[in-house]
Formats: sequence, structure tokens, C-alpha cells
Amino acid sequence: MANTTQILKGLLEGCILEIINKKETYGYEICETLIGFGFREVTESSVYPILIRLEKKSLIYSVMKESRFGPMRKYYYLTKSGNSELQEFVYSWKEIKSNIDNIFGGV
Repeated sequence: MANTTQILKGLLEGCILEIINKKETYGYEICETLIGFGFREVTESSVYPILIRLEKKSLIYSVMKESRFGPMRKYYYLTKSGNSELQEFVYSWKEIKSNIDNIFGGV
């Protein structure tokens, strides 16, 4: 059977794009947001590589900003390509979710 970690790996990119889409945010805050939504297994060591990958794909960009609470933080923002990717993710997710709901009878 599929490992939950493997399933999450593919879905986290879309979730992270949506978190960034909602407001400027930084890595640790993204982790905390995911945990707050129930992704208890998510750690900084799983989120930061995704952020690096999204930035390399030009789906997000970052800006270093001062923090009231300590050192500078890298804040992330969606690019136009990132917004398009997010819309594609949402469409795909809804289709996959619908198909799975059909198989399991809407459970």
C-alpha cells in the first residue's frame, strides 16, 4: 500500500502554493500553517526543499525582509506562472477527489 509520505509529497506543492497565494509568508510559517491544517508529519526539512524546487521552477520568488522578532526572513510570493500552476493543481485535485469519492461512495 502507498506510504502516506509519498502521497503527501505530490500534494504539498499545491498546498504550499495556496498558502503563499493567500499572503506573504516565510518557511517556518508555512510549516506551522500546514501543521495547523492537520499535516502533523510535515517538518521544515520537508518544506524547504519544496520551496527551493518551486523557486527553481519560477513558480515563486523570495525577498529578504527584516523581522521584528530576530534575523532577516525570506518571504515568498507567487509568480504568474505559480498562479497558473496553482489553478491547474486545483482543477486536477478536484477531478481526482471526485473520482476517489465515486469509488468509495462519497465516504
